[in-house]
Amino acid sequence: MKTQAPAQHQDPDKFIETQTRLSASPLVPEIQLHQASEDFPIWKMSEEELADYGIPSPFWAFAWAGGQAISRYLLDNAALVRGKHILDFGAGSGIIAIAALKAGAASAHAADIDPFAKSACYLNAKANNVELTATTDNLIGSPNKGWDIVLVGDMCYEQPLADQIEEWLRGLVAQGTDVLIGDPGRTYLPKSGMEKQATYRVQTSRALQDLDVGSTKVWKLLASR
Repeated sequence: MKTQAPAQHQDPDKFIETQTRLSASPLVPEIQLHQASEDFPIWKMSEEELADYGIPSPFWAFAWAGGQAISRYLLDNAALVRGKHILDFGAGSGIIAIAALKAGAASAHAADIDPFAKSACYLNAKANNVELTATTDNLIGSPNKGWDIVLVGDMCYEQPLADQIEEWLRGLVAQGTDVLIGDPGRTYLPKSGMEKQATYRVQTSRALQDLDVGSTKVWKLLASR
């Protein structure tokens, strides 16, 4: 028998508000996010069940390790983003954009092709008393639209997507844009052409990764390998 889907699944805002709980992530207690928990059906539903109900995989409902690491790094090094215009690419919950704004960024634009993620970004921003903008446009390959810094968490999980993202980001770096990547060491993380900025021990759920606590790094991407 399939898990009963929430009746509000067709409205992203209502779905998120009724099927998640506001809570802080372990490494970034300053930020509250609408997150899935074992108390809600979304935690128990398989990808197939979610697809049957028209709900994309809820990557936005978790604080992933790379996003937590970049967020911690920005909050502890606010001068990096103070007064800057930033892009949170593959934003998910929007934790990185929210952290940048709390650190003093002039603006933060969250990009994620999932409309549920877009809604989550706005709801999470509201919960943290900051204002961001969000889009579901696929920005891979697009020119710089006024971003001083592009922040990328947890996007190196499959090919050829990771290769496409890397090529695009290195092009932006060559044009003068700073790019930071947060990742716990996934297979398709670039193997060269990066400078390590910080390392964190990040606690996550076993539903997301094999280990409860893992080493996660923040990298600065260079123009070439």
